Amino acid sequence: MNKRLALMMLFLFGLAMVFASCAIVQTPSESNFKLPEVKLDSVQIDYFEGFWTYGKAKVAMGKAPKGGGSSPITLSFVFEITNPNSYPVMLDSSKFFLYFEDYELRVVNDNNPQWIPAGKTNTKVLTVTVTPTSTFGKFILTHAIKAKERGDKPWELIQKWWTGLPDMAFPIHVKEGSFVFMADGLVKVADVEATYP
Repeated sequence: MNKRLALMMLFLFGLAMVFASCAIVQTPSESNFKLPEVKLDSVQIDYFEGFWTYGKAKVAMGKAPKGGGSSPITLSFVFEITNPNSYPVMLDSSKFFLYFEDYELRVVNDNNPQWIPAGKTNTKVLTVTVTPTSTFGKFILTHAIKAKERGDKPWELIQKWWTGLPDMAFPIHVKEGSFVFMADGLVKVADVEATYP
């Protein structure tokens, strides 16, 4: 009899725990949807050929670019995203502007959604490729006045960046970043600003 009573008590206790845990699970609402935390963990060089450029070139196959070519670099920006909520949230999209020192080079966009489980941290990697030629074009179109005012010579600056990149010898900035999170129709946007190293 005592054994049956003990088993019955254990069963009722277990059932009470199940109901209690169900009551704790929240559904997303405007009042309990906390903004996930986004941190730039590192900037990694995925592809690097040093620094080189060429002008008009005769090629064996295909067609050489009109403005010549130059050495590409591919950088991966590794973000750690922590979900403080007791329910999963979706990172819907992310965007930021890439700066080398004080000069904006590119906008980086990502529209690949990612679910982040409740209370967990995910890694999100955004990749971008730039070349000296495209960077010089950006100087001509956007930064010519700023470079002149500061006394910066675009090609000298670009060469300094490309040769200093393996040592991360200058600051790389993530500016005007926006990471869009969704949960059950609710939307929150995390503003991200970071510098590496």
